[in-house]
Amino acid sequence: MPALEMAQETGKLLAWRKKEGERVTKGEPLLEIETDKAVVEVGAPGDGILAGITADAGAVVPVGQTIAWLVAPGEKPPAMAATVAPAARASSSPERANAAAAVQPTEQPAGAAPQISPKARRLAKELGVDISKIRGTGPDGTITSEDVQNIADAKSGAAPAGIESLSQVARLMAERTTESWTTVPHFFLVREVDCSALVAAQRKWRGEAQKAQSVAPTITDLLIGIVARVLAKHPRMNASWTGEGIRSNPEINVSVAMAVKDGVVGAVIHKANTAKIAEISTLRRELTERARAGRLRPADIAGGTFTLSNLGMYKVDAFGAIITPPQAAILAVGSISDRVVPVEGKPGVRPMMTVTLSSDHRVVDGARAAEFLGELADAINGAEKWLA
Repeated sequence: MPALEMAQETGKLLAWRKKEGERVTKGEPLLEIETDKAVVEVGAPGDGILAGITADAGAVVPVGQTIAWLVAPGEKPPAMAATVAPAARASSSPERANAAAAVQPTEQPAGAAPQISPKARRLAKELGVDISKIRGTGPDGTITSEDVQNIADAKSGAAPAGIESLSQVARLMAERTTESWTTVPHFFLVREVDCSALVAAQRKWRGEAQKAQSVAPTITDLLIGIVARVLAKHPRMNASWTGEGIRSNPEINVSVAMAVKDGVVGAVIHKANTAKIAEISTLRRELTERARAGRLRPADIAGGTFTLSNLGMYKVDAFGAIITPPQAAILAVGSISDRVVPVEGKPGVRPMMTVTLSSDHRVVDGARAAEFLGELADAINGAEKWLA
């Protein structure tokens, strides 16, 4: 089971794209995995024949546990495949749950504290679960957050009437946002921006796209390019909190919040500061299509250093967004609407937009964030020059 993101403990195997005994080539779609961010399509790590599958669709498997082998023609998978299968095939069905419960994890020495991941320990505290009574199903008997949640669910029984049970994606997203909101010291800066130049730039690109019979960029596409270019001048806004200090990120990878069936995913535009608007527009549309179809790839959600969340298309005037750790900031964008504002000392009508910057105070202070937001507003006012 591959690790597709930071702090991932388990992955839910949704489907095998190949059958046992079929030949696969490196990079060819092999399986689909559900994480707390998205449904991800994973390619084959090499050439070979798929053999010794130990996890079926629906299995929740600890990261690093073997779920199959790629073997050469005539080669057989290791004999240990038969012993791995029961533990790897735990799922939500009663038959599988009972089988999983029968698997005995590695015994801990008498009197030793149970091995438990930090995430599982936090969840156990929140749910009031006694970890000393949990048998971990992770590597070497480590207790995972899935083990804790299973115990909590068993105690509570069926969901009360009127209570909607969450999918794994929705539940883990709830955990992730709660953890961010309660552990990251957020502060917010709000700015109203004149979008006259931005609207004019989009109108120009739309006209050129019609002539070339290509896809016209959206406001979101233009903002991705502008934000990335301004981040290049403010590297601290593109940094990350590691728990021990601040890490500078060598690349500017803008994560774009996208609505999907079970929540929101962050699809990443890598090296957005050097990408042309046409490239950003094409890639953003491809990512949107893959996200909605549940076909995101590991690289599509990895490596984000700053997030852009635009709810303008929903006619939202302004909002504050929750930071995605370990990123230092997220920009929330409202709708563009005509407003009466001072223009050279007289009332005038301009297309205005409210942007809200949420920042991690451990990484940036108010002055740094204000300087970034001020230059971003100037860049939006001079959109065509910044995107040339």
